Parts: sequence; structure tokens; C-alpha cells
Amino acid sequence: MLAVDKKTFEEEVLKSEGYVLVDYWSDGCEPCKALMPDVEALEEKYKEKIKFCKLNTTKARRLAISQRVLGLPTIALYKDGEKLEEVTKDDANRKNIEAMITKHLG
Repeated sequence: MLAVDKKTFEEEVLKSEGYVLVDYWSDGCEPCKALMPDVEALEEKYKEKIKFCKLNTTKARRLAISQRVLGLPTIALYKDGEKLEEVTKDDANRKNIEAMITKHLG
């Protein structure tokens, strides 16, 4: 998974063509860390169709707020720089993330 930060987010996510999934997490978020292996497993499955990125919001709070990320973990799916959908907090689990992916890949 590509780790992005406030310097690379715009280039790698907002200016990227096609689908990009962003895993918003932070150092102090235990549910985020618990979810990461599931997100990495989904990356293995969908890496031909979606670019997977992760953003540590501890070092990029303003950026997370600008993307309207108000709770963690948040997994957001973008296409051509536009946020399509996200799952957040208790809804952020492998089943819901995969449902979001398959809905948009159609």
C-alpha cells in the first residue's frame, strides 16, 4: 500500500486517474491497525483496478478535515480525484469496504 502524506496526497489521490482507495488511520487508533490487514488483503484482490493508499492523519489533520474525514478508521473510494463514497468507524470492516468497491467497479 502506498503511504501518502500532505505533500503527496494531491498528486497520488486527487490528480490520479481511475480508482483510488484511501485508508485514513492514525497512530493512536487501534481499530485502524486491526483493519489494516483486511485492507491489504483487498489490495491483493483489486490491485489491478484500484490504487490503494494510506494516510496517517496524525501528521495530516488539516488534510483529513479538508476531505471531511471526521472519524477513524475511514476508508474512502475516489475516482478521478472525486470522492465517491466512504465507510467509517464501526461500518469500516472488510465486508462493507468490499461491498463499496464492487458497487462502483460494477
